[in-house]
Amino acid sequence: MTSEFAVAVHSVVYLNQRQITTSSEELASNVCTNPARIRKVMSKLKKAGIIETKEGLEGGYHLVKEPSDINLKQICDALDVSFVSSSWKSGDENLPCMVASGMSGVMDDIYGELNDLCRIRMEQITIEDIQGKLIRNRLILETMAGDER
Repeated sequence: MTSEFAVAVHSVVYLNQRQITTSSEELASNVCTNPARIRKVMSKLKKAGIIETKEGLEGGYHLVKEPSDINLKQICDALDVSFVSSSWKSGDENLPCMVASGMSGVMDDIYGELNDLCRIRMEQITIEDIQGKLIRNRLILETMAGDER
């Protein structure tokens, strides 16, 4: 998996929090990356119908769906995320040994199954869920800080 997924989720949650059209510069500042990277990721989310853009001085990005209607699988699909993969393969399919010739195919099947399981789980998590976790975490921290006084 690339960090594009984290950039996308962070940006969508931030747009939901702000509830206004937000520039790539402001998003980049909050995500702690550069505006060009934000624009690259957001263009994929726009193609997927998760966000829209507004041109001009007041331009930027905004959500087009309710946070309860945006799940992480939609973001994965927009970015073509692969959770588990390997650029290196062991063995050689031309060798006579069953292990050497078959291992890369077996591992590819395992990676595919893991990706499918991750996508099933991602479909169950919405932007609203993430927003709720952030709020709960903030309340816990504030409660703990209050107890220390």
